[in-house]
Parts: sequence; C-alpha cells; structure tokens
Amino acid sequence: MSSANTNNTETTLVALLHGPDQPGLVAKTSGWIYENGGNILHADQHRDMQAEIFFQRIEWTATAGKGLSSDGTLFKRFAENLGMNVRVANAAHRTRVAIFVSKFDHCFHDLILRWKSGDYHCDIVAIVSNHRDLEAAAQNYELPFHHIPVTAETKPAAEAAQLALCEKLGVELVIMARYMQVLSADFLGKATFPVINIHHSFLPAFAGGKPYHQAHTRGVKLIGATAHYATPVLDDGPIIQQDVARVTHRHSVEDLIRKGRDLEKIVLAQAVRWHLDHRVLIYGNKTVVFD
Repeated sequence: MSSANTNNTETTLVALLHGPDQPGLVAKTSGWIYENGGNILHADQHRDMQAEIFFQRIEWTATAGKGLSSDGTLFKRFAENLGMNVRVANAAHRTRVAIFVSKFDHCFHDLILRWKSGDYHCDIVAIVSNHRDLEAAAQNYELPFHHIPVTAETKPAAEAAQLALCEKLGVELVIMARYMQVLSADFLGKATFPVINIHHSFLPAFAGGKPYHQAHTRGVKLIGATAHYATPVLDDGPIIQQDVARVTHRHSVEDLIRKGRDLEKIVLAQAVRWHLDHRVLIYGNKTVVFD
C-alpha cells in the first residue's frame, strides 16, 4: 500500500457545541468543514429562544492529510474562536464502561444483552457491586466482577477503591444499573468520567428512597422512570430520558414496582445509547438531546 493511501484514511468525527447565538453559525461551521476537506454526514441544531444560546451536533468524515486532524483539534480551535464550548469525539472510539449494580438484576441483564447484540458501541470492562448476588451472572457473561462491600463506616474506603479500579481500567462512563448506594460528592468530584443513574420515578417527583411506595401513598395516576447524570445533589442531575406508565387505584405497590421495572430498562437503555452516540449536550442542569 502506498503512503498516499495510508495518509488518506477517513475518520468520522462528532462535535457537540454550544454558546451565545450569533448570525451565520451554521454556515460558518459547515463552511469550515467543507473548506478543510470534510464531508458532513449529519447536522442538527437548536436555539434556546429565552437564553439565546445556540446548540449544534455535527458529524462528518475527515480525511488525514487534507487539513483535518483525526482528533478534531483544529475544528475545536475554530469553534472556540467563535465563542463556542465544544467537545469533539472520534465515532470509532469504543467507550470503556463500568456497570455498578447491587441486587436488582433487570437493568443489569438488559444492558448486557443489548451490548452483546451490538446495540452499544462500547466495551464493558467491569461489573462493580457491593453484593455478590450477580457475580455468577457476570461470570456467565464472561465479564470481570469486582465485589467492593459498602457500609456506612467503610464507604470512603470503598469509594476510593472504586475510583482506583476505574482509573486502572481507563473507565470513561459509569452506569448505575439500580446500584442502591448514593455516590458521595467526594466520589463525583474526583471522577474523571460521567455517571448515568436510573431513578425509579418521574423526577422531580418522589426523589430518594422507595419512590414506588411514595407514589402509591400519594395515589398518582402515572408512575415513571428517569435516567440522569449523577451529581452531588441526590436525584437532581441533568435529565437524559424519562417515560411513564398509567396506574389506577387498583394497582398495588408490587404492581407499580413490576410496571416500573419495564420503564427503567427502556429509559436507561435509551439514555446509554444516546450518550455513547454523542447525542447528549449538557448545559447548566439541563440537557439537549439530539435524536
């Protein structure tokens, strides 16, 4: 193979950018990519009319040797000069994921089966749990299982061990698949990766523990599930996806839990897919999701 062919390797890049709205932003970004030898595959944008903020997701192929760096450095520099906050990702990169679980297994199995079927462009590098209940299941999936017990007294040391493990494995995303522990502000402050949590209620309603019991006591006619990024404030992080199911006075707490588990699987699965596909843009305590 000639060196000319080697230098013309195509890379697909995805950029998420946002900043103060100004005339001509779409033309400027698309024009820059075209002028530098790129080919746009998909582009979408949104304008927050109240805040006057511009949001864009743009995906394009870049050919090495034609003025476009394969890691998006040049585009990032260009967008920052326009006053934009920008993140650029290589679409071929497989995100390294750790799944945190406790005893509930419905989201755990659903995520792994979707991954095994090719739905997720990632590598699951660790299953981390404060219990051993799912150890055999993880081994059956041929996934490394790490048991790190957590008590009130050992929580700081346990979280330090979790962070050390994630750093060692190069984890780039943690998924809390009904991990029944609250990650501390210290853990989240030191984490170099985002954390996606599934909460079994339609936030902001019924935050905290036993939300289905809370919902049943309140007599609501809808229950829900919420996937969000974890922050130091419990169940208050930027929301990625939500869904609901109707219930009536005839449904028991057990009925709500059963219905809710179906919602939890679907909502978490969608949120993880959007994150891995670089479709979620966080600003403030909100998200823009480019579907």
